[in-house]
Amino acid sequence: MSNIYESAEATLGFISSPCLTKVELRVACRGISDRDALSKPDPCVVLKMQSHGQWFEVDRTEVIRSSSSPVFSKIFLVDYYFEEVQRLRFELHDISSGNNGLRDADFLGAMECTLGQIVSQRKLIKALLKQGNTAGKSSITVTAEELSGNDDYVELSFSARKLDDKDFFSKSDPFLEIFRINDDGTESLVHRTETIMNNLSPVWKSFKVSLNTLCSGDHDRELKCTVWDWDSNGKHDFIGEFQTTFKEVRAEQEGKQIQWECINPKYQMKKKNYRNSGVVILNHCKIIKMYSFLDYIMGGCQIQFTVAIDFTASNGDPRNSCSLHYIHPYQPNEYLKALVAVGEICQDYDSDKMFPAFGFGALIPPDFKVSHDFAVNFDEDNPECAGIQGVVEAYQNCLPKIQLYGPTNIAPIIQKVASSASEEMHTKEAMEYFILLILTDGVITDMADTREAIVHASHLPMSVIIVGVGNADFTDMQILDGDDGILRSPKGEPVLRDIVQFVPFKDFKHASPAALAKSVLAEVPNQVVDYYNAKGIKPKCMSDYESTRTFSP
Repeated sequence: MSNIYESAEATLGFISSPCLTKVELRVACRGISDRDALSKPDPCVVLKMQSHGQWFEVDRTEVIRSSSSPVFSKIFLVDYYFEEVQRLRFELHDISSGNNGLRDADFLGAMECTLGQIVSQRKLIKALLKQGNTAGKSSITVTAEELSGNDDYVELSFSARKLDDKDFFSKSDPFLEIFRINDDGTESLVHRTETIMNNLSPVWKSFKVSLNTLCSGDHDRELKCTVWDWDSNGKHDFIGEFQTTFKEVRAEQEGKQIQWECINPKYQMKKKNYRNSGVVILNHCKIIKMYSFLDYIMGGCQIQFTVAIDFTASNGDPRNSCSLHYIHPYQPNEYLKALVAVGEICQDYDSDKMFPAFGFGALIPPDFKVSHDFAVNFDEDNPECAGIQGVVEAYQNCLPKIQLYGPTNIAPIIQKVASSASEEMHTKEAMEYFILLILTDGVITDMADTREAIVHASHLPMSVIIVGVGNADFTDMQILDGDDGILRSPKGEPVLRDIVQFVPFKDFKHASPAALAKSVLAEVPNQVVDYYNAKGIKPKCMSDYESTRTFSP
């Protein structure tokens, strides 16, 4: 076990880099002006990080409707490296109702800084610059907080009963906000529930929050909870509030029913017979132990790496030196560069070093019918190749025997890997996680089927990495990467979690192979952790693992 872990640690840059700490970033904006003078904006902040001169989206906040001074509940979690200049860009967009994507959103301004600036000042306030770097009246505040060692989460569920009615023609539309009281007396927004329309006894959805975010790991820290009646104009009506601590909240685990009177101080002072403005009830409290990527790897979880290669005619005749599939005697083509860069990282996490390799979009022997999931070694019963070098050799041997054709359909290969991942899911153990690397030269033609396949795969222990090879316009491929809004199936079902990472190879043409590997694999550890933690699957014990599995050298 130690051999695999040590070799992986030595080669995997995004794991072995000496991350100094993790930092939480909270964001708020003030004085936002809308292009539509008749209404307030629906703001959303997108966080981007610079890598090799390119800006890549890291995460984004929720959209807050009708607000010119939003305080976002979404918290950005970033790794802080003291020895690196980490350039950040916060973009503010006005996202119209019913659309969570950025394509139709109005750009309202941006602020660029380094993570070091935020960390050193703890709270950074800067003007938002519009197009042409002109400063308007709006500003953004970013507050940094170092994460403590406690990564555990707590799952909470609240409801309320007999809340005050604030609306004349209907009932209140309540939502709940939870604030942590800091050592200096300031408040930090921890969570904002959804709004339950027209209901004085709402049941809000359960949510998860880290103990560090909730109470800085201090179970006696005061928490302030406020209930509001939502109004479409952004001027929400105050219903009431109460104070508690996590120590009090966690008593629910011991079978005690926890509830609080929701108090409006003004009513309490003015009304003699005032009792409360409703009651808030804690329905559920569960502490969830969070495990790390290395916990799972060292517990025996294997990365099952599969590669799929685009053999459509748009790549060009492999015998022609202009073809993307041309085999140069001294210089590997882009397909091989991407395959080796990513594969050499993943192979350290697979004990048998056997990798299935498939092709799509070609006419294959003996009858030369088009196939979208054929084994590159032409052994359908055993498509595995010995090591990354075995995949390279199978690819090179395959080229003269097939005819490049089309179309570019990738749903079949996603479904094939998903079938294996589905079998693993039913074991309910953290033994195998699947990574599918798709190398393609153009925009896919089965977008609807691919979206459906990805939504299905998001429920399984697998991730999909797509590398765009060549100089095609890959704009439409970005829809598969959940960074730009939420990917949905044609039927409207959203992905359970973001499992797709798309990267154009041309962005890394002049960079080292390690830079490409780091970019496409950087999200994988979190995807592995998110999947198993969400399923409540613990890492296998080292002793259990070593007694059931042997390793090749």
